[in-house]
Amino acid sequence: QVQLVESGGGLVQAGGSLRLSCAASGGTFSLYAMGWFRQAPGKEREYVAVINRSGGSTVYANSVKGRFTISRDNAKKTLYLQMNGLKPEDTAVYYCAAGQLATSRYSSYDYWGQGTQVTVSS
Repeated sequence: QVQLVESGGGLVQAGGSLRLSCAASGGTFSLYAMGWFRQAPGKEREYVAVINRSGGSTVYANSVKGRFTISRDNAKKTLYLQMNGLKPEDTAVYYCAAGQLATSRYSSYDYWGQGTQVTVSS
């Protein structure tokens, strides 16, 4: 059983930056692929970025490619999402998730954090 806790969300102006963190406990972090997902009000949950177990492979949604960077520190059991060039359409609750495969399909992930709110003002 893995517990995930996100932090780092907040209110930022368009063009600004935020760094989200996801701290894992209760399991072997390095055995899990990890992903960041987000959900805006009235919209379905969508994938943002995923990373494999070692951190050597990453995939990004087209909407964030070139602006966001996913990374992980297996020694610290922590997943990160560096978000630069934020846009109002990035406003959402951001969730981290752990699973067996680094896939964009959120149904493939076994464990989820509680989410952290990111709000980008124009």
